[in-house]
Amino acid sequence: MKILFKSFLAFTLLFTQILFAQTLNSTFKVKGECGMCKERIETTAKKAGAQTANWSAETQQLTVEFDPAKVTSDAILKQIAAVGHDNERFRAPDAVYDGLPGCCHYERTPSFPKVSETEHASSTVSQAPSLKENNQFYVRGNCVSCKNRIEAAAKSAGAGSAFWDPEKQIVTLDFDESKTSADAILKKIADVGHDNEKYTASNAVYDALPGCCLYDRALPLGVKSSLVHMEEAPARKDFTQHADHVDKTIEEVKVVRLGEATALNKKETGLTFNISSKELLKAACCNLSESFETNATVDVSFSNAVTGTKQLKMLGLDQKYTSLTKELLPSIRGLASPYGMNLIPGRWIGGIQLTKGGSTVTNGYEGITGQINTELLKFKDQPESAVNVFGDINSRFETNITTTSLLSEHWNQTILLHGNATLAKMDTNDDGFLDQPTGNQINAAYLLNYNGLDHNGLGTHFGISFVKDERFGGQTSFDKNLDRSQQSAYGVGIDISKFDIWNKTGYVFKGKPYQSIGWMNQFTYHEQDSFFGKRNYLGNQKTFYSNLVFESIFGNTNHKYKTGASFLYDAFDEDYLTQNFQRTETVPGIFFEYTLTGLKYTLVAGARTDFHNLAGTQFTPRLNFKYDLFPKTILRLSAGRGFRTANVFAENQQYFASNRQIEITQNGGDIYGLKPEIAWNYGLSLQQELKLFNRKATLVADFFRTDFQDQVLADLDLSPNKLVFYNLEGNSFANSFQTQIDFVPAKNLELRLAYKYYDVQADYEGGRREIPFMAKNRGFFNASYATEKTDKGAFWNFDTTVQIVGPQKLPNLNANPAEFRLPEYSASFATLNAQISRNFNKNIRVYLGGENLTSYTQERPIIDATNPFGNYFDGGMVYAPIMPANIYAGFDVSF
Repeated sequence: MKILFKSFLAFTLLFTQILFAQTLNSTFKVKGECGMCKERIETTAKKAGAQTANWSAETQQLTVEFDPAKVTSDAILKQIAAVGHDNERFRAPDAVYDGLPGCCHYERTPSFPKVSETEHASSTVSQAPSLKENNQFYVRGNCVSCKNRIEAAAKSAGAGSAFWDPEKQIVTLDFDESKTSADAILKKIADVGHDNEKYTASNAVYDALPGCCLYDRALPLGVKSSLVHMEEAPARKDFTQHADHVDKTIEEVKVVRLGEATALNKKETGLTFNISSKELLKAACCNLSESFETNATVDVSFSNAVTGTKQLKMLGLDQKYTSLTKELLPSIRGLASPYGMNLIPGRWIGGIQLTKGGSTVTNGYEGITGQINTELLKFKDQPESAVNVFGDINSRFETNITTTSLLSEHWNQTILLHGNATLAKMDTNDDGFLDQPTGNQINAAYLLNYNGLDHNGLGTHFGISFVKDERFGGQTSFDKNLDRSQQSAYGVGIDISKFDIWNKTGYVFKGKPYQSIGWMNQFTYHEQDSFFGKRNYLGNQKTFYSNLVFESIFGNTNHKYKTGASFLYDAFDEDYLTQNFQRTETVPGIFFEYTLTGLKYTLVAGARTDFHNLAGTQFTPRLNFKYDLFPKTILRLSAGRGFRTANVFAENQQYFASNRQIEITQNGGDIYGLKPEIAWNYGLSLQQELKLFNRKATLVADFFRTDFQDQVLADLDLSPNKLVFYNLEGNSFANSFQTQIDFVPAKNLELRLAYKYYDVQADYEGGRREIPFMAKNRGFFNASYATEKTDKGAFWNFDTTVQIVGPQKLPNLNANPAEFRLPEYSASFATLNAQISRNFNKNIRVYLGGENLTSYTQERPIIDATNPFGNYFDGGMVYAPIMPANIYAGFDVSF
């Protein structure tokens, strides 16, 4: 009987344990980056005892089901950290993290609070950075709307009273335990979209929250987003690196995926690509003009066969119609247009933001086709110095030295040095002219930053830079050391000096993180002394720019606004041949911009009025609209107006090395007798995230149209001996269509494919014609592959880019003798660039690459090269590469 009783008791206990055994469903923060991370995290969790495991790269959250009688959450998270993934309780060993494949290297800062195993309780409360009392619970949120929603949900679940503190991220509850429970209340709060220490809101409910309520789900509980996001941003730690002020920086930074080479910002209203330094390392990238070789949005081409400079085109139009800024201050404009891209070294660049279509009115009136903003290197998490050395087979050599350091708790500095030289005289096509000019450049910059946002709400950024660039080209027999009057050879000399000094200061009002004021100021001096054969061109430009911006809200953060005033002063003094052209432009302006955020949409509507002393009063409206059709489908619309004053000499120097005589047909304007250029730009884009090969992919299709209300046309067709400038009489337009897909078909392999179609025409004298040197069809392919890291952190990178350029309309030279004419259209061609790099550890990188490996070159880049002082000489008819395959090598060492 005793044996029977004992057996029955044991069976009963076992049955009770099985019957009442709990399977917990918990969510934890785990860092990762890609599909490989997902597989590693989930597999490790299951091996550690979890019954199910699901990790999301988007939310950085791991949801697991496990039996607490068999395993603890600490044991699971500890194993996940052991294989290389930081989480909210344990940090991965550095050696293990370094050994992960390159695509798995997530950003480790800001780190989750590190708590020892013995200090951990089973609840995620112990991870929170602030203390709380009984009946207080961590609940995520952002704004007043969140507060109302959280407190209402708590009361509907039975709480007698509820108070949520947005700063501490804590809700204080008062409830009768006989009628409800804390779990029931917190579950109800999660049901309306707010993660808390017990429950996680569903993605569908979270995604449906108003934009102002979209808190950062990747942060530790109890940490308010606005205090952490600045630390997350690559190359944006200082708030002044963004346009207007702090709050805008925080808002944009939090939506950028860390570690991506090029990221299309899902939350941005405009079509904006964030290009990191990781993308720039895929190619030689010696200066800004070469920073877009792996980017499908921008077209890069040589502008002529004598100076060797490169120009950008976007949406089918020349570089001059794109706003090119540095630190969101005017940079490459005016007299700097033809060579300014060569004056920003690639190794100085911390990041690039590229926006297609009309940009915000707070940044000015000139950007018609978009904006490209360059950010210089800044101090990140720790002091860092780096040395880069580069050389190619054409005797081009470069050295860069960069250093960032912390001066005190709030002050840090950046020192940037650059030098380059092209030594050998190369003439690979034996036409008697140098393929690229010889010369040298010395470039230096100093940046000083103060970040007191978490201290007194004040931040400031100061910068100063100077560059000296000398280039000599022309015939191989030209001697730069001899006076031109003492030799018969055709020579080209370009001497540029440029000085910039700027400051950006911002203040966030205490207790009002949505309200701030920022003030930006910059002075620029640019001087060019140049000659092209017997032609002299001297240019001098002094520019002062100031922009004051105030931002706040109407009622709540669903209704934001910016308003302010700007002032632009330009003094130009140009000498061309024997003529002198002087003018001073003063442009005070005011602007206002309103942002409306809804459940699935964002509307940004702005307008500015500028009082130009020569172009008259100009009204510039712009509108951007984003609508989330589905969770992974985004529609964007844009429309806006822009205007600019043309600098006909500086912007057309590619035609100076020719026999063409410049004529200006004046039209009653005050800038060279010409009227300003005015255009409207309209755009539509669709962004779709999808799965290919069971991996994430992004497809983007966009269409933009630019209609000129007025334009300064440079007519090359009236006569082979003339370049005539006149104002548009009729219509001028540019249609641009692009579709691009980025995806990862296999482990560590990234692919990017794009197709572009352009239709660019204008009503010239004599009828409508296509704009020359613009291919209607272009194809693009880029592939990047990284090997697995070794135990020492070494790995290989392989990158290749193929560009296919269709036929281009060429200027009409039929008045020339037959041997000096061009066909109506150029032939199609393809170029291939490739690079192999080896990272030996975190500090040493060696790379070897090639440009134009197909060795396709234009057959006759210079017309009548044997008689450069004759009637038919023309070095500006360039539509294809002029140099064959170029091999380069270099190394980077960081400390």
